[in-house]
Amino acid sequence: MQLVITLVVPDPHDLVAALEAVEIAVAGTGAVVGEPDLLGPNAADLPVASDFQALIRERAEAALAGRRVDVCVQPAAGRRKRLLIADMDSTIINVECLDELADFAGVKDAVSAITERAMAGELAFEGALRERVAMLRGLGLTALQRCYDERVRLNPGAETLVRTMAAHGARCVLVSGGFTFFTGRVAAAAGFHADRANVLVEDGAALAGSVVEPILGREAKLAALREESAALGVTPAEALAIGDGANDLAMIEAAGLGVAYRAKPIVAAQADARVDHADLTALLYFQGYRHEQFWR
Repeated sequence: MQLVITLVVPDPHDLVAALEAVEIAVAGTGAVVGEPDLLGPNAADLPVASDFQALIRERAEAALAGRRVDVCVQPAAGRRKRLLIADMDSTIINVECLDELADFAGVKDAVSAITERAMAGELAFEGALRERVAMLRGLGLTALQRCYDERVRLNPGAETLVRTMAAHGARCVLVSGGFTFFTGRVAAAAGFHADRANVLVEDGAALAGSVVEPILGREAKLAALREESAALGVTPAEALAIGDGANDLAMIEAAGLGVAYRAKPIVAAQADARVDHADLTALLYFQGYRHEQFWR
C-alpha cells in the first residue's frame, strides 16, 4: 500500500530534523521510504510503501514525541477531500460562545465548568446545553452582538482552509452545538457554504433560557456528515471532519479523515490525526495542497 506521512511544523527550521527522525523510525519497520516532497516552508510529505498503516503511524508519532510537529499518516489515494465538516467553538473560532455569553450574564465560572465536563465526555451534551442555556435567561439580546464583536475571532488558518477547499470544489459546512446567531456570522466570515446549529429561544428583547428542540449534538453532527455526503453523491470517506470536543467524536470517527484540533484527550485518542501545534492550514497540507495553492 502506498502511504504518505505529512509533517507540519510551526517553525520551518524544525522540518528537516523531524523528517530525518521519522524516516529512520519508519525504515526500521521494513517499509520502503521515498524522497521527501516539500509542500511549503513548514510542511512536507514522506511517501512510504507499507501494508502496516497503524504501525507506521505509531513509529512516526513515537519519533516525534516531544517535538512541535503535527503528523498525519494515510493512504496516498483519495487524500484530497470533497467535503469539510467543521466544529465551530474552539476549532474554527477562538472561544466557546456559550461561555462568553455567560460572562455577560455574570455566570461564566458555573457555565464554563459544565462546558469543560461536556467537551471531555463526562456529561451528556444535550442535558449540559439545556442546563447552561437556562442560566442565560433574561440576558438582553444586545449581548449576543457584543459577544461576537468583542470576543469571537477566527483561529489562525481558518479562512485559508475553508476558502482554499471551496476554491478547489469542496463543500464546506460549519456544524456546531452552539447557536445560529454565531454560526451564520462565522460561516460568512470564513467562507463556509452552509451552517447548522441550535436556535436560542428569545422574546424579542432577551433570551428565554431555552433552545429549540431537538438539540443539535453528537448524533446530529454525524447526521450532517452523512446527509451532506449523500447530497454531494460521495461517501463519508471523501469527507474531512474536524473538532475538539466529545460531541465531535462521532463525525470525526466516520469521516475519511477525522482530525482533532487542540482537542480533549478522548477525541485526540480516536482521531486519524491531531493538530496540536500548527494552525488550521495543516489540514490543507494533510490533503496534499501546496502552499502556492492556498487562498490569499
